[in-house]
Amino acid sequence: MKSQNAIYAQSGGVTSVINATASAVIESSRKSKKINKLYAGKDGIIGILNEDLIDTSLENSSDIKKLMHTPGGAFGSCRHKLKDINQSKREYERLIDVFKAHNIGYFFYNGGGDSQDTSNKIAQYTKDAGFPVACIGIPKTIDNDLPYTDNCPGFGSVAKYIATSTKEAALDVKSMSKSSTKVFIFEVMGRHAGWLAASAGLAQSKNNSAPHIILLPEVTFNEKLFIKRVKEVVKKEDYCVIVVSEGAKYKNGKFLADAGTVDSFGHKQLGGVAPRIAEMINNKLGFKYHWAVSDYLQRSARHISSQVDLDHAYAVGKAAVEYASSGENAIMPIIVRKKTMPYSWEIGKVALSKVANIEKKMPRNFISKDGFGITQSCKNYLSPLIQGEAWAPFEDGVIQTASLKNKLVRKKLKNFKF
Repeated sequence: MKSQNAIYAQSGGVTSVINATASAVIESSRKSKKINKLYAGKDGIIGILNEDLIDTSLENSSDIKKLMHTPGGAFGSCRHKLKDINQSKREYERLIDVFKAHNIGYFFYNGGGDSQDTSNKIAQYTKDAGFPVACIGIPKTIDNDLPYTDNCPGFGSVAKYIATSTKEAALDVKSMSKSSTKVFIFEVMGRHAGWLAASAGLAQSKNNSAPHIILLPEVTFNEKLFIKRVKEVVKKEDYCVIVVSEGAKYKNGKFLADAGTVDSFGHKQLGGVAPRIAEMINNKLGFKYHWAVSDYLQRSARHISSQVDLDHAYAVGKAAVEYASSGENAIMPIIVRKKTMPYSWEIGKVALSKVANIEKKMPRNFISKDGFGITQSCKNYLSPLIQGEAWAPFEDGVIQTASLKNKLVRKKLKNFKF
């Protein structure tokens, strides 16, 4: 008998396939005999604290299906990290009040490392408070830095976008290099882990040498060696394509793009490493250059999402509901690689306590000896993740997306003050 409700919420930076996970959670919840209604937190955990709960039962099945090709966060996301329980209990007590008021027995939180930490804290607190709620963290991050899972839903599609964009831009620069631009710098996301920058290496082939230089957070930036390499590449190829991670840093640990501020998670705010690299090249070599920042485009490009990534995103959402319905708690579904060629995978699980606040960086054997590129082992790992074109329907030349009602349920509690 369906006796308890569930809440699903999205957290952190969104992806082109996070709504596929949402679709899976909603569809699976509707089939579950343990879950009555599924609510969605408006704007992540902030919405739950504010008791802004969206009634997903009011959405029709066809609109839920459209989430499969809708980028962004359908219910809104946020960057809000709960404090440690011993520092402040206000937010935890409020969550308990909301859960009790709306008969919540299941909590699904879709996000990265900080979000898994939130899920783990809530699981522990609700248990200690005598109102246990099954908390399942659902992996999502384009940074691909969650441990234990082979890869993170959202990453494969961005990797496909970066590899494709690098190859296309390289051909553009190459064709104009004799009389115009010599150097192109492409900045991608990745604060401490260089998975996204590394994915540009998939653009390389027998007929395409670009990108010629990849700057990773895992490798200390040496300006002298970098300028020397740029000069050598231009002399040999007549042009140079550079892909740089926003998290590239000096030997002292300072980011090249340190803006001097922090975000709401307490992370350093990084602002524009590409123009800084371009300035170095101009000052030292005088080459004409262009730079671009992929920024939100890389994570919202649903028109070029990977089918493998889309399948992963749906699978972890479906598994989350199945695990919760079978009595699991404080775990995260993970992707387990069974074989690389041909690629095969399955869903497993890991305790949230092992995942929270841990970043998975690129292993040294994935980085070339000179530190300016990736190895064949890295390409072997990355390549399966960008396979398949998850074509989305278009109307009048523009991608079709879902348009949900997102109707809020009636509030039962007093307003919460942060």
